Amino acid sequence: MVTINDVAQHAGVAASTVSYVLSGKRTISETTRARVMASIRTLGFHPHAGARALASNKANVIALALPFRQGMHLPVLMQFATAVVTAARAADHDVLLLTADEGAAGVRRIANSAMVDGLILMDVETHDPRVPTLRELDRPSVLIGLPASADGLTCIDLDFTGAGELCVNHLAGLGHKRVALLGAPQAVYDRDTGFARRTRDGVLTAARSLNVHAVARPCEPTYAAVLRELTALPNVTGLIVHNEAAVDHALTALRTLGRRIPDDVSVVAICPDEVAERATPELTSVPIPATEVGQRAVELLMSKLDGNTTASVTLLTPRLTVRSSTGPA
Repeated sequence: MVTINDVAQHAGVAASTVSYVLSGKRTISETTRARVMASIRTLGFHPHAGARALASNKANVIALALPFRQGMHLPVLMQFATAVVTAARAADHDVLLLTADEGAAGVRRIANSAMVDGLILMDVETHDPRVPTLRELDRPSVLIGLPASADGLTCIDLDFTGAGELCVNHLAGLGHKRVALLGAPQAVYDRDTGFARRTRDGVLTAARSLNVHAVARPCEPTYAAVLRELTALPNVTGLIVHNEAAVDHALTALRTLGRRIPDDVSVVAICPDEVAERATPELTSVPIPATEVGQRAVELLMSKLDGNTTASVTLLTPRLTVRSSTGPA
């Protein structure tokens, strides 16, 4: 590995001079600076991140606050995280992953340090206690999610209200008059997590406007819990599942109850495409665009770091892919 001493020897200067060129702490003549930079390129020297940060007044690191909480489905969340990391590296930034649920205090601690240039926050609640802190900080931030008020913030997410409406519209168009939503675990609703509440609101609002009877039930992602819920809904002919971990359980439970898909019950899922496509039968679904949301979140944060103004709210339009799990009532 090439060291700072190797660069100094190659350039014919002291190691401290190389350090000053990298950090910008002292004025170095342009001739000496050019000689040092030429040696760095020739030897393939990669300055320590701390030195780069001193030289540019930037850490080239962003924080991704993804607190691990009860009721979260980690495989899907990791899709978001992977997209953020990939997009950040393409923008020459590393990602500091924060998984502890420290709330506003944790956000303030990271933002007030020199470790990161900006923050991306996930698992956003409708009345998220981190939001007032974000408005006070001088670090740019982006939320993957939508709180009750987005004033002074930058937020991006799927339009989950529209996703819920889209599912009901599809089932109603097939003649279904009694539908049910199997939603997230109760803990997610208890936190008033935005995506879960907005999906439920979209389902119930669309059902009222179309004169469709609808019920919305929280659901734990276990076979026993799903079977119990479906046993209590014998007259439902349209089922919407917004709980990725419960999808397979729902299909198995319907078979156990002797209810054929889609002859007796049509099933629509709000889930990643790979979950819908590997199911039997393949599920009509509204995909969760984790990769696009993660990439767009990084793009918005990079734009803010460059001093640009961004929209307060960016909601991606949901789309519904029809597969073999839905049919006429």
